[in-house]
Amino acid sequence: MRRPIGYFVHHQGRGHAERCAAVVNALPADRPVTVFCARDDIFPTLREGVTIRTIPSLFEPPADRPATDWIATPDTLHCAPVGWTTIRQAMAVMAQWFHEADPALMISDVSAEVAQLARICSVPHVKVLQHGDRGDPGHMAAYRGAAGLLAPFHPDLAQPDWPGWMREMTFHAPGLGVHQALPDGAVARRRLGLDPDRPVAVAVSGGGGNGWADAPFGVAARSIPEMDWIVIGHIQRDWHATLPANLRLAEWVDNPLDYLAAADVILSSTGNTTCQQALAAARPWVVVPEWRYFDEHLCKARALADAGAALHLPLLPSSAHRWREALFQARAMHDPDLQRRLAGRGMASATAAWLESLAARLWDEAAPKEIQKDFAA
Repeated sequence: MRRPIGYFVHHQGRGHAERCAAVVNALPADRPVTVFCARDDIFPTLREGVTIRTIPSLFEPPADRPATDWIATPDTLHCAPVGWTTIRQAMAVMAQWFHEADPALMISDVSAEVAQLARICSVPHVKVLQHGDRGDPGHMAAYRGAAGLLAPFHPDLAQPDWPGWMREMTFHAPGLGVHQALPDGAVARRRLGLDPDRPVAVAVSGGGGNGWADAPFGVAARSIPEMDWIVIGHIQRDWHATLPANLRLAEWVDNPLDYLAAADVILSSTGNTTCQQALAAARPWVVVPEWRYFDEHLCKARALADAGAALHLPLLPSSAHRWREALFQARAMHDPDLQRRLAGRGMASATAAWLESLAARLWDEAAPKEIQKDFAA
């Protein structure tokens, strides 16, 4: 049997779990995989040979945490509070698995600490690469010590500050784990009960945080009354917001691709899944980053703007003339062919092949002969 692969999955949002499922389901059937995550209910269907081991969250404090916050966190770590029994247990589960399973690879999506744990335990790791201001020692140690970096976006969206050695070890997989098969726009409008002759703006409020407030969209809808406005995703209610009739707060929906396909213009934050689906929709697009650790959304918005794929605004417009100006600019710069090229598609098999090539390079010569035969096959 081939050496197993381990896979740590951050449980915030759904994108990490969906990406994991796409990768492990594309790996050879005889390659066992153990997934480590704080939740086991966020994954799509996984193939036989994939096991989920539920571990305590690395980011949510236990009830018995001691008062140790006065101990400084070194630059090489991010979330490493002292005395958390939950972190100790989670790391112990993974370290014990390293010892018992003798894995080919450990994939971290995402935690710099888990990546460094694998390296300390003499296990080669693959670090999923995200946008952001991540030039700190902790991130760079996780990247520098990796066998490879996996970037779930097009190479044209790479950040200019990433050094050459990072680019050389990065495998780009745009669209990995993201369902991007949008329906026909007219069909989507009929399903949603929308007027086929009225323009529609669709705003996507991300699921990784608290979402936007509703007041800015009230301003938008009043400013452009000839357009219907729909906001999907989590939305915060402002007591002072005056919401006109051409604004609908749909909140969470089961068919977000219908809304994107029906849109004449899209406005969104810059989470990975949202970006990939908006690129596939190939509509005029305004991106407004939400707050995320390490400025992840901000750096992704800048990359999209630099590539010519979207108009980047630092904040939601707060006046009628700024809303009209934003829509005009987004339409003026719109390049649907560029957006579709950046979206990518069908990268799960290619990613699995890349991981298999890494495993072969790592273990082929030093592995026992029976394992070498498996790789040769």
